[in-house]
Amino acid sequence: MPSQNLDQLAINTIRTLSIDAVQKANSGHPGLPLGAAPMAYVLWTRFLRHNPKNPKWADHDRFAFSAGHGSMLLYSLLYLTGYDLPLEELKSFRQWGSKTPGHPEYRLTPGVELSTGPLGQGFANGVGLAIAEAHLAATYNRPGHTIVDHHTYGLVSDGDLMEGVAYEAASIAGHLRLGKVVYFYDSNQVTLAGSTGLIFSEDVGKRFEAMEWHVQHVADGNDLEALERATRTAIDETGRPSLIIVRTTLGYGSPHKAGSFLAHGNPLGAEEVEATKRYLGWPTTDTFWIPDEALQHFRRAVEHGSKLEQEWQQRFDAYAREYPELAAQFRRTQAGELPQGWDSQLPTFRPEDVKDGKIATRAAGASVINAVASVLPELIGGSADLNPSTDTALKGGGDFESPENLAEDRQGSVGSAWGYGGRNLFYGVREHAMGSITNGIVYHGGLRAFSATFLVFSDYMRPPLRLAALSELPSIFVYTHDSIGLGEDGPTHQPIEHLPALRAIPHMVVFRPADANEVTEGWRVAIERRGAPTILVFSRQALPIYDRSVVAPASGARRGAYVLVDPPDGQPEVILMATGSEVSLAMAARDVLQREGRRVRVVSMPSWELFGAEPQTYRDEVLPPSITARVSVEAASPLGWERWVGQHGDVIGLNRFGASAPYTDIYKHLNFTPEHIAQRAREVLKRGAQRDGAGVPAGTLQADRASFSKAAGEDRT
Repeated sequence: MPSQNLDQLAINTIRTLSIDAVQKANSGHPGLPLGAAPMAYVLWTRFLRHNPKNPKWADHDRFAFSAGHGSMLLYSLLYLTGYDLPLEELKSFRQWGSKTPGHPEYRLTPGVELSTGPLGQGFANGVGLAIAEAHLAATYNRPGHTIVDHHTYGLVSDGDLMEGVAYEAASIAGHLRLGKVVYFYDSNQVTLAGSTGLIFSEDVGKRFEAMEWHVQHVADGNDLEALERATRTAIDETGRPSLIIVRTTLGYGSPHKAGSFLAHGNPLGAEEVEATKRYLGWPTTDTFWIPDEALQHFRRAVEHGSKLEQEWQQRFDAYAREYPELAAQFRRTQAGELPQGWDSQLPTFRPEDVKDGKIATRAAGASVINAVASVLPELIGGSADLNPSTDTALKGGGDFESPENLAEDRQGSVGSAWGYGGRNLFYGVREHAMGSITNGIVYHGGLRAFSATFLVFSDYMRPPLRLAALSELPSIFVYTHDSIGLGEDGPTHQPIEHLPALRAIPHMVVFRPADANEVTEGWRVAIERRGAPTILVFSRQALPIYDRSVVAPASGARRGAYVLVDPPDGQPEVILMATGSEVSLAMAARDVLQREGRRVRVVSMPSWELFGAEPQTYRDEVLPPSITARVSVEAASPLGWERWVGQHGDVIGLNRFGASAPYTDIYKHLNFTPEHIAQRAREVLKRGAQRDGAGVPAGTLQADRASFSKAAGEDRT
């Protein structure tokens, strides 16, 4: 063990690098790095198994830095221990184009495991990391061959533990007995606006004990030996997740701001930085000064990490010789690759195969997801206590559960086998944590994760949805009961504004299929997207399965929009476009109009984002600029449809909430009927004829195509 003087020198290097970067940027959070540096130092130099030269080593310990506002603590550690993060990047903290943004961003900075900063997200992501580790260990480890065996460490703050998502995730982790979770709670009892005593006075330790966590207290955050003992004890506690509550001083060393909210979210100021350095026994004349002996001490992580990975590689090679098929599968899934022909067994649906030729897209989704799961063992996921309603149970996939809990009565289980090897996750009624844990599983690597609930409850999941898109994670979010079509449950459960809100998220693809075969294509899109998330939106009510020998192949749905059917003779004069369940209404309206001699094209548009990413030539084939008579139909807020119908088209949508009644009655009362759609189409055609008759050019499409960047619909790996 290095001398105490070297320990202190190293800790103060972290502290001063952090406050220098914040001061140079004139922006940031200096208080957390000053107070939490000792616990981070103990973890990173005495326990954390990682290889700075290969941050993606499959069996490295994960670090969930939930208190992302203190990002300079993490960046200092990454630089000092030898990651590909030059000192110049620390000097460019919070500047345009740097790898050191204000809050950590996955994919941007080597060694950053998670995009954190929205408080509570990293806490819940860490639970997902631990679930992934437990599942992979149960799936791949064999007697005498352990290739998956690592911990999830985390640093969480007072603010993290106030957020509801942390409560939800902590409850799940405790129930599942995730014994490889070790979180350090930086209990400085200060928030951005004042003391935590203003609003946060509960006994956090007792709360976590009640949720089946192992809890320890370290009274002095500068006591390195106490921190080491507590960490070792937490590692030895394998039956419960661990929380180490460390009493620290926010802004430690700052003579005038330590222990005050003034040290939380603002630079200390040049004079206070100088005073803090004097208190720490640090030179005040130089910024970003790093003692050689401290840097050499930290850089031992490079050699040590390389040795750890080499030892693991030797174990994996021995494993591969004995279990070549499992080893090949492990390599493939860690690389995020799909097996050749993975989609060859995806189902095709025919109207004659089901009653009345109709099936709810959620029910079709059950067939598709199980076909996917049968060839992709890496697929894992679950719902917010809604498997019977979302139809997302993986049949025969087993339930993910703690082995210690297996003796309990488990009525309602969907799996055939229990334990950490199970692929069906049970989240309970905890949508926010579910979304964040799903992201955590995907952050980990080696697995593809999905989650499921009703579309209206996507509101509870907005933060993880946004962070999945920001982090370019291929998470899959399944939402059923997608409209007023869910019927009697009424407006509290009928989504209205949700589709446009979800479409507004950059990098996200929202896919609302019109029939069962489009469901298959939606899942194909979701699985093949490696660098961005996908939302699949399914109906509760039965929808007609289109006879693909009569209408266009469903493969067109992969392009976001396609011509489902054209008039039998001649150029279309009006285009009806719709998504999901409303495509069937557009098809029925087409029949009405065709009996009147009108030439009608129907366009199914399951995904605006995919369509917006297509070449202009293809978009003009589907929506010719010369055809300005257009009507869109979607049982949701009309926001955004003007992009596709143009200045002379019409939008049929909802600017009110739904109602409680049989869904057929709701559609009728809210004018979602073939007759109403046909009438609106007649009016559009009439206005066009009047413009032409008055000698006014019919005009061209005014849709804001530029609003759809290429990146919006394609993967960025």
